[in-house]
Amino acid sequence: MAYQYTNNKGKSYYLHGKEVRLRSGKNQQIYYFAQEIKDGAIDQVPAGFVVIENHRTGMPVLKKG
Repeated sequence: MAYQYTNNKGKSYYLHGKEVRLRSGKNQQIYYFAQEIKDGAIDQVPAGFVVIENHRTGMPVLKKG
């Protein structure tokens, strides 16, 4: 089951991750929240990250911490 975060407005978001190739040729893991469960959904917040909420939009984001 994907990690679910419910913001202060009551909307639910699900954590996803995928590996992308940068212009430099390196691969990097990125994380994002979506309102639906899609391919790439992950079960828990990665080690070293915390979930914070954008105070204006209510959109959750991961922050190193």
